[in-house]
Amino acid sequence: MSTEIPSVLRETNAPTDAPTERLDVRSLGPPKPLTETLEALADLDSEAVLLQLNDRAPQHLYPKLDDRGFAYDTVETDEVTVTAIWEE
Repeated sequence: MSTEIPSVLRETNAPTDAPTERLDVRSLGPPKPLTETLEALADLDSEAVLLQLNDRAPQHLYPKLDDRGFAYDTVETDEVTVTAIWEE
C-alpha cells in the first residue's frame, strides 16, 4: 500500500499527537469489519486513535460509534478508506 497513513490522519479531525492502532478489515466480509472494529475499540487505550483500513466507508459502523460516544472521521483515497476513531 503506498497511501501514507500519517498524511491521511492529518486530513481528519483526529488528534495527530495520539498513539495510533491500525485495523485492516479490507479482506473481511460483512459483518466482520463491524464486529472486529467494535472489539478493537473495547480494548483501545482512551488516548489512542484506531485507524480502520477498509475498502469502503463503514456506513453501518457510524451509528454504533455515535451510540458509544466515539468521534470519527473518514478519508477515502484511491487505494483505501481510512476511518479514524477516537474518544471525545
